Amino acid sequence: MAIQTATFGAGCFWCIEAAMNQLNGVIVALSGYMGGSADSANYQRVCDGDTGHAEVVQLQFDDSLLSFQQLCLVFFSLHDPTQLNRQGHDIGSQYRSVIFYHNDEQRDLALQIINQLSAEQVFDAAIVTELSPASAFFVAEEYHQGYFLQHPGQGYCQVVVAPKLAKFRQRYQELLKHDA
Repeated sequence: MAIQTATFGAGCFWCIEAAMNQLNGVIVALSGYMGGSADSANYQRVCDGDTGHAEVVQLQFDDSLLSFQQLCLVFFSLHDPTQLNRQGHDIGSQYRSVIFYHNDEQRDLALQIINQLSAEQVFDAAIVTELSPASAFFVAEEYHQGYFLQHPGQGYCQVVVAPKLAKFRQRYQELLKHDA
């Protein structure tokens, strides 16, 4: 067993975190912030656009159970990677599509997947997902962790997160934890 780290930004972190924590092989997925120039980040500053950070989910995973390639495919299925600096009604660079790679192998694998999805014309427009080296990760405030599980009746969760997770569960049954 080799524990690896992966970091993805795909709009609001609530949906990505909820999905990634259901995957067999993911030890933990945490909502947070990465990719900005400020030396710290919190929700208010990131939303104000003062830091340059993206909302991300950083996860620790067992690569003997789940590959980085599989994680990338899940990532691309959970959002629209053709939208620049937005996901639906969430607008701003903090909602950008981004893979923060932790080593050259992750960068190369992510680029291969982007090229494959582009060649197969999986999306109706060009993929604008940013590939950037991982930088300082700032864990989001406690109330963001496991947000969907704690607030499934909240409006955004019902309208945006729940439908994405239902589609995700149907598509990735073989990768889900047995207790999810």
